[in-house]
Amino acid sequence: MIDVSEETIKKNCPHCDPNSFALKYPLEKYENFWIVCDVHPLIEGHILIISKKHLSCIGAYPENIFQEFLLIYKRFINFLKIQYGSVAVFEHGRLGQTVFHSHIHLFPFKGSSSTIVPEGKDKLKQILNLSELITIYEKDGGYLFFAINSNLFLVDKTLSAPRFFRDRFARVLGRVERCNWKEMRTDKAIMKKATKEIHNLQDKWRKFTK
Repeated sequence: MIDVSEETIKKNCPHCDPNSFALKYPLEKYENFWIVCDVHPLIEGHILIISKKHLSCIGAYPENIFQEFLLIYKRFINFLKIQYGSVAVFEHGRLGQTVFHSHIHLFPFKGSSSTIVPEGKDKLKQILNLSELITIYEKDGGYLFFAINSNLFLVDKTLSAPRFFRDRFARVLGRVERCNWKEMRTDKAIMKKATKEIHNLQDKWRKFTK
């Protein structure tokens, strides 16, 4: 039997270890968060906001960590909008996770919500602010959250699947070869391109923060 206990998950969590490959390309460090370049980017500009503490998602953040997150979120949203013109965000709030540790994806994206969830408007619910994720998590125990610029959405939980958002954004971006990050990391040609994209992002961040 496979051990899927919380203790085992934490012990093997790539986001709990500050020396892990997942944290290889840091951008900035805060009291409760690491901000890094995604080592398996969908596109240049792909950033992860990772909690230092082993928490499942934004909805599980204590108040002090949530307030710090909001400041970080706004800072990096602003950076991506200035550098790339538009931004998308997603988080698998426990649903669809393949790494069971809070990590929020931010990356350049120009498109509509219907391209990500073509199943229809009845499968989407627009929310007004990120604090709603805490209430929803307490009530339902999970969620699928994404945003395109200032528009925030929840997706019907019945659509949940592993890598739900990664797969869909990759297809819309025309990068289906990057859907599965576990397969992507074994492809030397893709990873060579990805590393160049990461270095470009790091350069933009350094110039932005001077």
